[in-house]
Amino acid sequence: MRTFYEFFAGGGMARAGLGSDWQCVFANDIDPMKAQTYRCNWGDADLSLADIQTLDAGRLPEQADLAWASFPCQDLSLAGNYGGIGDAGDIKRTRSGTFWAFWHIMLELMEEGRGPRLIVLENVYGILTAKSGQNFAAIGQCFADAGYRFGAVVIDAVHFVPQSRPRVFIIGVRQDLDLPNNLHDSFSSKDWHPNSLVAAQQGLSLHAKRHWIWWRLPRPTSKVATLDVIVSDNPEGVRWHTEAETKRLVGMMSPLNVAKLDAMKKSGRRMIGTIYRRTRLGEQRSELRCDGVAGCLRTPSGGSSRQFVLVVKGSAVRSRLLSAREAAKLMGLPDWFTLPENYNDAYHVAGDGVVVPVVRHLAMSLLEPILIGTSNKLEHAHAAE
Repeated sequence: MRTFYEFFAGGGMARAGLGSDWQCVFANDIDPMKAQTYRCNWGDADLSLADIQTLDAGRLPEQADLAWASFPCQDLSLAGNYGGIGDAGDIKRTRSGTFWAFWHIMLELMEEGRGPRLIVLENVYGILTAKSGQNFAAIGQCFADAGYRFGAVVIDAVHFVPQSRPRVFIIGVRQDLDLPNNLHDSFSSKDWHPNSLVAAQQGLSLHAKRHWIWWRLPRPTSKVATLDVIVSDNPEGVRWHTEAETKRLVGMMSPLNVAKLDAMKKSGRRMIGTIYRRTRLGEQRSELRCDGVAGCLRTPSGGSSRQFVLVVKGSAVRSRLLSAREAAKLMGLPDWFTLPENYNDAYHVAGDGVVVPVVRHLAMSLLEPILIGTSNKLEHAHAAE
C-alpha cells in the first residue's frame, strides 16, 4: 500500500484522486469547516486541524511515499495583489507564504532520513509568473538544494471535466529513485509545458536547472462529461431566478455577450451557458460563456465570485446559481461525497480544491510508475543478495 501526507487538505480531493491503493497517514488543514468535511468523508484518524506553522516532523508518522501540498493560491493571483510566497525567513507571511512552513517540515523529515520519495505541489498559473518568476525559482531552488529532481506540468481540467481550470503541478523525486525513461524527455512538450512554464524554467538557477525534468504525460483518452449533463433542471439547494432577476442578469451583458446569447436562442436547442459577474471599468457586467465549458470555480468570497447557470431553449431563458452538487461534479467528485449543508461552505470546499481526475491521471501516469519501478529494482537487488 502506497502512503501519503496531504497538506492543505481541504475536503480531501487529492485523496479522492489518488484512490484506494493509497493510504493517507497524515492530513492537515487550518479551516474547521473543511476539516469537518474531511471527517465526514474520510474519518478523522489521520487528520490534524492546526495551523501548519505550528507543526513539525514529529507530528508525522513513518516515512511516506508522497507528500502532497495544494498550498494557498490567493497571493499568487489578483485576489492577493500578487503578493507571492515571500521569503523563508519572513516573520509575517502571506497566505501563499505558508509554503515555507510546509517546506520546513519536509526538511525536518529529510534530516531524520524520512524524506518523502515524491513531493507534489499544486497551485494556480500565477506561480509561474509571480514576482517576475522569482517565486517559481525559489521553489525550484528548494527542490534542488534538498537533492530532489523536479519538473512541472500545466494541466487544464477541461481535459477531464467541463470546467476551464489550468493548474501547475510541480513534481519532485528524491535523488535515489530511478526514473523510467518513458516518463521524461530532454525537451518540453506543447501539451503540458506552455511558453510561460518554459520561460519560468529558464529563470531557474544553474543548480536548479541541473535537477530539472521535462515530465512526459500521455494525453487523456476518457470521454469528458458535458455541461448539459451536469446541469440539472431540478437542482438541489438553489432556486431558479424569477423572470425579473434573469432579465436583470441579462441586462448587465455587454453587446458582445448579448450577441452570444442571441446565437444560443437561434440554435433552437437546449444550451447551457455560465455567467460570472465582474466589474469592468467601474461597472458590473455579466460575462457569458457558452462553449459547453464552465468557468473556473472560485471560492465565494462575494456575490461576484459565484457562478451562474443560464439555460436557453429558443426564446426561453432561465438563470440561477450553480448548485453546490453541480460544482462538486465539475471538480470530478463522486455523488457519494458529502458536502456541507450550507451553500457557501459547500461551494468553498469545491472551488478551493483540486480536480479529482487530474490527480488520478498524474498518479497513474507518473507517481505510481515511479514508485513501482523503484520497488521492482529493490526486489531484484534483494533477490540477487
